[in-house]
Amino acid sequence: MPPKTLNLDQFLPYRLSIASNSLSSRIAAEYQSRFGLKIPEWRLMAVLGEGRPKTQRELVAATRMDKVTVNRAAKALADRNLIARQAHEADGRSHHLELTETGRSLYDAIVPAALATEARLESHISAAERATLMTILAKLTAAAEDYG
Repeated sequence: MPPKTLNLDQFLPYRLSIASNSLSSRIAAEYQSRFGLKIPEWRLMAVLGEGRPKTQRELVAATRMDKVTVNRAAKALADRNLIARQAHEADGRSHHLELTETGRSLYDAIVPAALATEARLESHISAAERATLMTILAKLTAAAEDYG
């Protein structure tokens, strides 16, 4: 029996990685040039922009980024006065992070750009394809998290 071979262009993990890297690189360049934000910083702002303050642990879970990346992004945002730290009432070692007024203004400026980028990408697929893709991505994410 001949050994199995791997066709990288048809290997699903590779294709997902290529698509993700292409999209992230495009968005990263835009957010860096227009808003001076790196992707991890924007992800924290996006989560904090959704509503209530969050701890760094909650941000790790929400963004699926590691602790060090979240910590660095939070520090960079705090240094720019885009987020503020409030002491956690129940846990003195923890802080709640939230957007400052300056951070909220920047967030409000970025959201239309983010939605426009999403709309440009989605113009290449139908609404049904988008719905199917979101379902498939959720299934693959769950499978990856359950793997092991």
